[in-house]
Amino acid sequence: MSAANLRARVRAEMTEEIKAVAKRHLATDGANLSLRAVARDLGMASSAVYRYFASRDELLTALIIDAYNAVGEAAEQAAAGAGTPTEKWLAAGHAAREWALSSPHEWALIYGSPVPGYQAPQDTIVPATRVLLLLGATLTEAYTSGVLVSREPLTGRFAEELAPIAASVLPDLPTRLVADAIAAYFQICGAISAELFGQLNKSVEEDRRGFFEYQLRGAARHAGLIR
Repeated sequence: MSAANLRARVRAEMTEEIKAVAKRHLATDGANLSLRAVARDLGMASSAVYRYFASRDELLTALIIDAYNAVGEAAEQAAAGAGTPTEKWLAAGHAAREWALSSPHEWALIYGSPVPGYQAPQDTIVPATRVLLLLGATLTEAYTSGVLVSREPLTGRFAEELAPIAASVLPDLPTRLVADAIAAYFQICGAISAELFGQLNKSVEEDRRGFFEYQLRGAARHAGLIR
């Protein structure tokens, strides 16, 4: 291994170690990360950590991208192992929920309250849309194969505003179905957050997975996947 490759490998390993410690801090401090605290846990000088992450915001961005990619990969892998578009839709939703339950602090980082003073950069956009685009791809499969229930066209100002975005992101879908995919995405995220942040504690005590599937199926019915 060349000296350059060795340095790159050491840097990559150190970067992952810093992020691992920062994730542990999410559990105790939320998104109020301190590079000094991370450095202290690593037994490093703060100046050494700044060689890997120039600021707290840069470290937060790395954690946010990792979290979006992790939940996106979990949903994609689950959908890939399913059969019909409806089965893929349900599998993706359940996988996202299971990831959130196993990584609650990372879910809170990406779907909880905005971090004061933090502005997410463009780098987060593609990872953030993985689950949404998966739902769109599922609707596209159903639409192109003719198994999707016919939907009324979307009209009005919202339709006009959404049309160019829909054409660039999901060009094979009518604007109405793109709107359905977006609505379903936020319904699913909201349902997961409601459970994770304790909103179901006095309403659904036992079969929370069953209640979540009820919501998934409702979103699928609204989008025309289920009659």
